[in-house]
Amino acid sequence: MMIKIRFTAILASCLILAPAARAADKISFGLDWVAEPEYGGYYEAAAEGIYKKYGLDVTIISGGPQVNTAQLLVLGKVDFDITSNAFLALNFAQQHIPFVVVAAGFQKDPDALIAHPGQGNDSFAALKGKPIAVSTDTRASWWLYLQNKYGYSDSQLRSYGFSLLPFFTNKQDIQEAYVTDEPYLVHQATGIWPVVLALPDSGFDGYASLVATSKKLITNNPALVQRFIDASAQGWYDYLYKNPKPAFAAIKQANPDMTDGLLQYGYDQLKARGIVDSGDTRTLGIYAMTNARWASFFNQMVKAGLYDPTMDYKAGYTLQFVDHPHPATK
Repeated sequence: MMIKIRFTAILASCLILAPAARAADKISFGLDWVAEPEYGGYYEAAAEGIYKKYGLDVTIISGGPQVNTAQLLVLGKVDFDITSNAFLALNFAQQHIPFVVVAAGFQKDPDALIAHPGQGNDSFAALKGKPIAVSTDTRASWWLYLQNKYGYSDSQLRSYGFSLLPFFTNKQDIQEAYVTDEPYLVHQATGIWPVVLALPDSGFDGYASLVATSKKLITNNPALVQRFIDASAQGWYDYLYKNPKPAFAAIKQANPDMTDGLLQYGYDQLKARGIVDSGDTRTLGIYAMTNARWASFFNQMVKAGLYDPTMDYKAGYTLQFVDHPHPATK
């Protein structure tokens, strides 16, 4: 009896002294646009409780035309963000900003130019000398690549207002688009599929939809960064290859303007075009990056006159968190 009482007392004292269950680490994650199927892996990880399994409490913050996510990251308003393209990573390095890319969400950039069929605008080369509407950000990034490769000039540039109205009213209109969005919207409105000139088909070698964070967080808490990347990777695998419906529901809740048709079209394009899972991800896992691929992109942009060839472009990214297959790939 004494032995039983003593054991019970010891057990009780251990329970009293045991620390409480560790609270999940809070993370704020900024998107570079409103909730869309292009962010499905993150919404899947949240909806399916994957982040929670990794000890994370993740708040996804939508972006939009009036939201500068990179600025929010630099100001410390978010812990991670979607850095739209590889140019921004190199700009971090060029301007000595202490933030780096830690993962490549898209192996292929979904940016494109769209044109009307039957107008002789069926290739990038055919667009030389013709009016093209692109955003201010694009003028400072992949437009310069197209200039260098196809001989485009700034005299071709027209303003881009994030609207398809000019496209609907002018058969000569050529404008910037995303392969996962605008082609579907054009078809819905007109019954005709536009000509889609996807940027990667031109030989453009940049990653897109990259995940970035501060060098400070990487130094102080690399395990947290790794957990966020691994949990998000699992979200992408579940979204692409298991059941996307939890993500679809979460996206519609965050963006009520999103339709079922556009969700499905965007999702199908992500898979059909290998935007998320292709090339190096087949062996290295989703989010793969390699020094060889970064070098290829940097050299392309040096030729386009964007960067000094002596710049330390490697300062804009780290392979620390994606240099091995993710658990989700095993």
